[in-house]
Amino acid sequence: MLSSLKSVFSRRLKLPAQWRLATAIVIVLLLVATALSWYWSREPDVFWVTADTQERPLVIGYSTTDTLIRLGSWLLDKPGGYLSNDITPPGIWLDNMPSFEFGVLVQVRDLARVLRNDYSRSQSQSTEDPDLSLAELAFNFDNDSWIFPPSEREYRRGLEAVQRYRVRLSSDSDPDAQFYARADNLREWLAVVERRLGSLSQRLSASVGQIRVNTDLAGEPSGSTATARPGDIPVKTSWLEIDNVFFEARGNAWALVHFLRAAQFDFGSVLEDKNAVVSMRQIIRELEGALAAVRSPIILNGSGFGLLANHSLVLASYLSRAHAAAIDLRGLLEQG
Repeated sequence: MLSSLKSVFSRRLKLPAQWRLATAIVIVLLLVATALSWYWSREPDVFWVTADTQERPLVIGYSTTDTLIRLGSWLLDKPGGYLSNDITPPGIWLDNMPSFEFGVLVQVRDLARVLRNDYSRSQSQSTEDPDLSLAELAFNFDNDSWIFPPSEREYRRGLEAVQRYRVRLSSDSDPDAQFYARADNLREWLAVVERRLGSLSQRLSASVGQIRVNTDLAGEPSGSTATARPGDIPVKTSWLEIDNVFFEARGNAWALVHFLRAAQFDFGSVLEDKNAVVSMRQIIRELEGALAAVRSPIILNGSGFGLLANHSLVLASYLSRAHAAAIDLRGLLEQG
């Protein structure tokens, strides 16, 4: 009888030790996941673009192409890899870096499209580059597919295609690979940049909620829309989406800084001829300001002139000024 009681008592004493071990393991796993989440969510620094190659210095178009490849490689090879399609911890818990990734991906897609349709073609009836055609299709694949096929595989195919184009562009033996640094081509890309910046600044400003006047048909007395809309339109971003919009805008700004720096090299003579170098530098300066470090642990959403800051409105002000500078630059490029 005494031995049986001792056996029961000893078994009961083992349970707390087992629970302590399980608790310790869970705590360690949570600490590791938290550390990885912090490490993977760090925003990248701005880097300097490459202007030429060792084999053939000052190749027109090399800076833009090489920068596109470097940003695409960052998406896939950064700490934690590509996170937007993760279905396991800690990647599945993160939303700020996937939103940043999507902002970068949007700019990569836009530049790939312009590179295929404008930069590499001398006129509308010229044939498109086969590698750039493949790259644009690959970059426009679904951004959150995790299998059959995963997004990373398609984006890697796109990078490899752009890399082949870069090799042919840098070679004297392949005249079919071209990059036409003309004012009209740069205007085509800037028009896309304008629309992106305008949309992002509006979405950021909607963090506080506004009643906006419907200006859809302003200046078009005979214009019409598919669906009638009221004269005043209420807009407000859900509080669950505020930080996602913020980091998506930061990703767009980060990618644009590099692409604009690359354009300074490839379109240098065009910008100097139009006396537009300072206008390009102004856009870059505003976007660099938009990438200043966020000192708050969370994205604050104060009411504009309230006691707390509103990080979305601060970022919107930088993007709005960059948007206005892009409009001015495109106007300069249209002049003879």
